[in-house]
Amino acid sequence: MSQVQWTELVVFTAFFLLVTVLGFLAARWRAGDTLDHLDEWGLGGRRFGSWITWFLIGGDLYTAYTFVAVPALLFGAGAMGFFALPYSVIAYPLVFLPLLRLWSVSRARGYVTPADFVRGRYGSTTLATLVAITGIVATMPYIALQLVGLESVLRTMGLNAGGLLGHLPLLIAFVILALYTYQSGLRAPALIAFVKDFLIYVVIFVAVLYLPAKLGGWDTIFSAAEAKFAQTPSPNDGIVLGANNQLQYATLALGSALALFLYPHAATGVLASRSRDVLKRNMSALPAYSVLLGLLALLGFAAVAAGTQALTNEATGRADSNTIVPKLFLDQFPSWFTGVAFAAIGIGALVPAAIMSIAAANLWTRNIYREFFNRAATPAQEARQARITSLVVKFGAVAFILFIDPQFSIDLQLIGGVIILQTLPAVAISLYTRWFHRFGLIAGWCVGMFWGLLLLYGIPNPATGKAHFGGSALPLDKLNLFGWQPFAGSQVQIYVGIVALAANLLVAVVVTMLARWLRAFNGIDSTNPADYHVDDGDKDLRPIAAPH
Repeated sequence: MSQVQWTELVVFTAFFLLVTVLGFLAARWRAGDTLDHLDEWGLGGRRFGSWITWFLIGGDLYTAYTFVAVPALLFGAGAMGFFALPYSVIAYPLVFLPLLRLWSVSRARGYVTPADFVRGRYGSTTLATLVAITGIVATMPYIALQLVGLESVLRTMGLNAGGLLGHLPLLIAFVILALYTYQSGLRAPALIAFVKDFLIYVVIFVAVLYLPAKLGGWDTIFSAAEAKFAQTPSPNDGIVLGANNQLQYATLALGSALALFLYPHAATGVLASRSRDVLKRNMSALPAYSVLLGLLALLGFAAVAAGTQALTNEATGRADSNTIVPKLFLDQFPSWFTGVAFAAIGIGALVPAAIMSIAAANLWTRNIYREFFNRAATPAQEARQARITSLVVKFGAVAFILFIDPQFSIDLQLIGGVIILQTLPAVAISLYTRWFHRFGLIAGWCVGMFWGLLLLYGIPNPATGKAHFGGSALPLDKLNLFGWQPFAGSQVQIYVGIVALAANLLVAVVVTMLARWLRAFNGIDSTNPADYHVDDGDKDLRPIAAPH
C-alpha cells in the first residue's frame, strides 16, 4: 500500500463527516407528514424551489464524470475529450421543452417515473416495463463511474491499493451513502449538493488561476500536450481532432445530449421541483455549469504539462488514468488544499450516486414491483420497497466495475448512454406525438438494444487486451449489415449509441406503418385510446392518481 497522506485524509474525512451528518438530518428538512410515501421519499414531496432545484439538478448532472473522467480522457486522448462541452451546451435547449412537458404531465397524472408516463400514454405494460428495466440497467454503469471517481481519491490518499482490505475504505463510504439515502431519500443529496457545489467552485477557480501561473501559462500547457501526442503512434489523439474521430466527436456530443434527460435521475430531479417557473429559471441558468466543465477538462492538459504520473493499479500493473486529476492536486498544491479538492471530488461522486440509486428504486417500485408483484401496494409499502431497492442498485453498479473494463472510465457513462437512448422514441418523441404504435416502439427497442449491445461487445480494449466492451467508439469498417459492409476499410469512428438509435427509429417507423395499415385494412380505428392532451400552460396542475 502506498504512503497514507495524513493531512489530506484528515481534511477529506472532516468534509465527509459533515455531509454524512447532513445526509441523516435531511430526513427532517422540509419534511412532509411522513417519508413512508414515494412522493416524499423519492421526489422530496415535489416541493423544491429554484435554489434547491438548481443545486439538485447540478449535483445530478455534474458528477465524478466531470471531475475525473473528462480530464482523464483529455490526458489520454486529447481533443476528443472536449466533446463534453458542445454536448452540455446543446443539451439544455434540446431538453428544455420536453422536460417542462414531462413535468406537466407527471404533475397532472401523479407520475413518478418516465415509465409511468409511457404506461399512461400507450396503455402498454410491456412497453412501460421495458422502459423501466432500461432505465435501471443504464443507471448502473453511471453509478459505477461515481464509485470509480471516489476510489481514485482514496487510492491517491494511500487508502485503496487493492485486495479485499484495500477496498475497505470504499466499502465504508459506500455503506454510509446507502444508509443515509435509505433514511432520507432525495432530501439527502439535495441538501448535500449545496456543500458539493461550493467546494467545486472553490477548487476550480483556484486551480485554473494557480496551475497556469505555476506551469508557465496556457500556451506552455497546450504546447506540452501537443508534444506528448505527437510522440504517440495513435492517429486518433492530439490537441485537435483527426480525420478518423471528427464523426465520433459530433455523434458523441449529439448522442450524449439526447441521452441526458432520458436518464431516470435527470427526470427525478425535474419532477421534484414545485412549478414550471422553477424549471424555466433553472434551465436558463444551468448552462453556466458548462463553463466549469470546460475549465475542469483543461486539467487533463495541465497534468501533461506538470509531468503528472498516474498511480499504478497493483492488481493489473497498469497506470490508472482515473487518478490523474487527484495526483495532479497532490503534486502541485499544499496538503490542506489538496484535501479540500479530494473532498470536492468525493462528494461530487456521492451526491449523484444517491440520486441515481433513488431514481432506479422509483422505477423498480412503480413499474415492476407494483405492476407485477403487488398491484394493491400501499404508499408505505412502495416507500419501503424503494428504500430496499436503493441499496441493491448500488451493488449492481459494483458488478459493472468488475465485469466491464473499458479503456477510459468515461466509457462507463457512454455505454449507459447507448442503453438509455433506446427509450427516446417511447419517452421523448411520445411527449409530442402519438403516431407511433406500441408494437413499433417495442420492436424498435428490441432491435436497437440488441444491435447496440452487440456492437459494444465487439469493441476491444487495446490497453488491456480484452476483446469486449472496451469502449463506445465504433470504426465504420465494423458496420456489418447481414454480410454487407458499406464502409469496408474505413477507420472513421462513430458513437455506437447513434447507430443503435437509428436502427431503433427505422424499425419503429416501419412496424408502426405496418400496424396502422393492418388496422385500417381490417376497418379498425387506429386512434390510441390512451392518448391525452398535455397542458402547456404555466399554471401548476394538481396531481391525480396514477393509472395503475
